[in-house]
Amino acid sequence: MDAADEVESYSSAAFQPHLAAIDDTFVEHLVRLLPKQPSPDEHSTWGLDVGSGPAQIPISILRRIPVVRFIALDRFPNMLETARRNAQRAGGSDRLTLIRADAHKLPFADHTFSIVICNSVLHHARSPVELLLEIFRVAAPEGAVLVRDLRRPSRPFLQWHLWRHGRHYRGEMRRLFDASVQAAYTVKELERMLGQAGGHHAKVFCYRGAHLGIERPARSAF
Repeated sequence: MDAADEVESYSSAAFQPHLAAIDDTFVEHLVRLLPKQPSPDEHSTWGLDVGSGPAQIPISILRRIPVVRFIALDRFPNMLETARRNAQRAGGSDRLTLIRADAHKLPFADHTFSIVICNSVLHHARSPVELLLEIFRVAAPEGAVLVRDLRRPSRPFLQWHLWRHGRHYRGEMRRLFDASVQAAYTVKELERMLGQAGGHHAKVFCYRGAHLGIERPARSAF
């Protein structure tokens, strides 16, 4: 997803309030997975956003949790340039590092991050199980993991689902949404992938009909 029109669609002011509201629910979900009393040492806690796109989610997390520093990783230079501009406007660029890399081969050692997040990337992955294996590999054993994606309904409900959850979008953004839903996974498919990836203490969740994902709460303070 690096064509100029696709990047522009996700950055368009016409859709930003709706997309920002969706991102806010992701951030709130992550906060619920974190310890109540994080360490006051801001250098002790690192998070990774896999497939960060325009980096709106890690920017929001940095505003909410001042003790965290984030690496935002994406494959596509246009997305990373948009992320760089967003971080500069938000004033949090000193705690956000942008890296171009393939999410299927994360360039980090095992158990590096206290937080690993991934939003709306799984359905784009050429090998979703490989992606999940990498996410759990770089996450600390006691760390928080939150992977969220769109949910594909059963075939009889597909057209209703696309209308219900895609009604806020128009033009290229609607085309991207419809294609993403049809490429996404069902609950049973995601449960099977999680079993193959071996994410201990992680579980599949559903959120408001349109989303599903994998969550694992942090099991120790940072």
